Amino acid sequence: MSCRGDALYDLATLTLGHEEHLGDVIAGYGADVDLDVIRAWWSLRSLLGVRWLIEHGFDPSAPGCEVDVLRSRM
Repeated sequence: MSCRGDALYDLATLTLGHEEHLGDVIAGYGADVDLDVIRAWWSLRSLLGVRWLIEHGFDPSAPGCEVDVLRSRM
């Protein structure tokens, strides 16, 4: 699995919430990319974000927020 500072983590961060652009970004990246790792980062980031949003008074289930990203992964 990749970690912060890794190219796959960066690609996952760049495309979070915009899966429709993932193919274009990967094509421009020009390397063998494990899509499962990128999708795992999306899910982890969203799960961690839910807690932070709740603790800071935000609604993670608002349209387009973390819960939507998690639902799209199902």
